[in-house]
Amino acid sequence: MTSLFQRSHLLACGLLLAAGAAFAQSYPAKPVSLMVPYPAGGPSDAAARIFAAPLAKELGQQVLVENLGGVSGAMAAQKVLAAPADGYYIFQGSPNEVILSPLANAAVKLKTEDFRLVHPVADAVMVFVARKDLPANSVDELIALARKSTDQPLSYGSVGVGSLYHLILEKVQQDAGIKLMHAPYKGNAPLLQDLGGGQVDFAVLVYSAAMGALAEQGRLKVIGQLGAQRSELLKNVPTASEGKELKNLTYKIWSGFMVPKNTPEDVVQKLHKAIGATLKDPGVRTQLAAQTQVASPPMSLAESAKFFETETTRYRDIAKSIHLQPQ
Repeated sequence: MTSLFQRSHLLACGLLLAAGAAFAQSYPAKPVSLMVPYPAGGPSDAAARIFAAPLAKELGQQVLVENLGGVSGAMAAQKVLAAPADGYYIFQGSPNEVILSPLANAAVKLKTEDFRLVHPVADAVMVFVARKDLPANSVDELIALARKSTDQPLSYGSVGVGSLYHLILEKVQQDAGIKLMHAPYKGNAPLLQDLGGGQVDFAVLVYSAAMGALAEQGRLKVIGQLGAQRSELLKNVPTASEGKELKNLTYKIWSGFMVPKNTPEDVVQKLHKAIGATLKDPGVRTQLAAQTQVASPPMSLAESAKFFETETTRYRDIAKSIHLQPQ
């Protein structure tokens, strides 16, 4: 005969299991915050606001976009990691904040492995952009010009030491055997302004509507893109790998929705399913294209993890090869 103690114990276990199942079913039981690691108004913020309403519809709860700039985006990343790992804080991250900032900035204490990528959400097109009167109209011509300009190296702008754009051009120098002069800026806007004014020779940047407008006005020129294939958004601009000099140069900048690594699996699965559904939404895809971004292809959780691991290894290897030191 079952003792009263045994019955009580079984009842308690049953209640605990039911509570766990109820927690999984009830997530999210309150609004979810989507943390953007830059101020409002930039391309990252624009993408987050495109996803907020459709994601809220899928989750059945409000999704609030929160902006926090500073320390190359790492301040926002650290805030997400400091919050409970319960799925109520999602981080919109890219290689710049979660892979590169710990390698370039001694003040950043987070590790890439502290995050789990639930799903990539958008890819942006990166391009070589030059001042209007630079005597080079393709990436191969740019490399040839750099080889000739040994006495006064060509200057390239980036949005900071350790940014993806800085790493790419350090790698280009290494692979092509050229020497360039690095001019770090505090953001895209002042760098584009100086390219338009001819104060800096060229840069690698994310293609934006602002850049397109300056190119149409003849104030700067877009001479190549860095993807493996030409983007649908820039069909007339050849890729660097189509030329002879940089055949293996293929990069894209992606962003994805991440959570702290110890977030419960059932919560991660629910988020993954909701994000996957928003990526199929024609409205989301159209709005991203207007921001010159492309919705990411569908990935399983295992594929997302593998993608994140591969990207982390790739950028760490580049940082090592150019002897990047935290400053």
